[in-house]
Amino acid sequence: MKRLVPLAVLIMLGGCGAANDLRPTSTQKPLVTPYGARTTPTATQLLTPSSQERPERSDELLKKSDTRRGDEFDLPPHN
Repeated sequence: MKRLVPLAVLIMLGGCGAANDLRPTSTQKPLVTPYGARTTPTATQLLTPSSQERPERSDELLKKSDTRRGDEFDLPPHN
């Protein structure tokens, strides 16, 4: 019984991955063209993030770090 559990887990994990590319069936409709687009985007275009989705850092925080000035309103609580 103890030998069957790891074997069952390996069999289940083997069925998780797909070796072939996923393709739509013949009954599925093609993708709808987004509003304002001239053509339907491909899968790679949909999966490539734009610069707005993955912005680059424009500043280095450690080079521009300054000491903070004192906060006038950081007072101890009243008893």
